[in-house]
Amino acid sequence: MKMKMEKSQRMRTFKRQLPLHGFVFAGLIFLLLFSLIPMAGVIIAFEDYDIKAGLTGIFTSQFVGLKHFKAFLTDRKFPILMRNTLCISVLKLIFSFPLPIIFAIMISEMGGKVYKRVVQTVSYLPHFFSWIIVSGILFTFFSTNTGVVNEVLLKLGAIDKPIPILMDPKYYYGLAVFSEIWKETGWGAIIYLAAIAGISPTLYESARIDGAGRMQCIRHITLPSIKGTVAILLILAIGGLFGSNFDQAMLLGNTMNLSRSEILEVFIYKIGLGQGRYSFAAAAGLFQSVISFILVLSANAVSKKVSGSSLF
Repeated sequence: MKMKMEKSQRMRTFKRQLPLHGFVFAGLIFLLLFSLIPMAGVIIAFEDYDIKAGLTGIFTSQFVGLKHFKAFLTDRKFPILMRNTLCISVLKLIFSFPLPIIFAIMISEMGGKVYKRVVQTVSYLPHFFSWIIVSGILFTFFSTNTGVVNEVLLKLGAIDKPIPILMDPKYYYGLAVFSEIWKETGWGAIIYLAAIAGISPTLYESARIDGAGRMQCIRHITLPSIKGTVAILLILAIGGLFGSNFDQAMLLGNTMNLSRSEILEVFIYKIGLGQGRYSFAAAAGLFQSVISFILVLSANAVSKKVSGSSLF
């Protein structure tokens, strides 16, 4: 009797939550169609696949083992691609990862709800700009001939000739990091603001009664309370060291700064879709994914041991 009542209760709960389950099922179907099923195509990394063979060619092409992996690892561009990918990603991790945390704490310490909302809205608005729009804005500001920055510096007498920020390879790393910070800092702060909002106000009140100042409250209450959120996002950021720069690199890269702007994802795109070397591109992409997977596992293990927070 008790079991029937529990089963009936579960069914009523399920029916009541049916719209929410619909969203979950839709997400699962999306992952199945666009993430899990396409993984079967990874097999072409170990074959000499020809696009003319169509879908059946994925399973009927000649097996060549690690041929394409060896070709990728011995390619003359491999050291340059690894250098650019790692340098840009590590610089972003160093400079752009802490900024949303600092910015979120600054917003949470501001007075005036209206002012805080305005600042937060303005700060995360660039996130919704596509990299096409961002590249256009950067061109407007940093163009050698018509850029606002060069014109202002020339009129002030700070420089004798325009600085080729968009063309000179030595400026690309800084340009990539700067544009990433401007575009994503406000958006990244949202998660930390949510974590800070979940901290009990009584902790701050007790600390102030004991004589703690604002910086002491931040150091001993705010930061320890959001430690888990920081750890999880850091793990994900480390896992993305070999990816997530494609749009930026494609739009800000050009023939002049190619030695610094070409990264693994851009190379895979050019080799795969540009030259039709699908098996070679698949091998390079699989190499990138495996390295990212290893980084996630390593970062997760270290975080779990050091901070007690982890993804799994």
